[in-house]
Amino acid sequence: MSIEVKEKEIIKEILKEPSLYNVIFHNDDYTTQEFVIEVLVEIFHKNFNEAQQLMMEVHNKGASVVGTYSYDIALTKLNHVTRLARSQGFPLKVTVEEAQ
Repeated sequence: MSIEVKEKEIIKEILKEPSLYNVIFHNDDYTTQEFVIEVLVEIFHKNFNEAQQLMMEVHNKGASVVGTYSYDIALTKLNHVTRLARSQGFPLKVTVEEAQ
């Protein structure tokens, strides 16, 4: 194997795209639907109809992926939503897991 081929393989490994992570909202009996929609519009930049559909999916299925991001962005969104929810007195559970 030539040096040039090895260099190309190393460069491909270095430039590997980062893994993606799903941000997941979980249903509870206390967080209002309006709050969930507001968060989806303001923090996740969904339009009202998308936010409403995602909120209903969380409500009906118990959880829903609301966005897929790099790890740092997913954690930032999780922390932002959690702080905002707690400041409003809501127990909204948000988790992050690696996308498949």
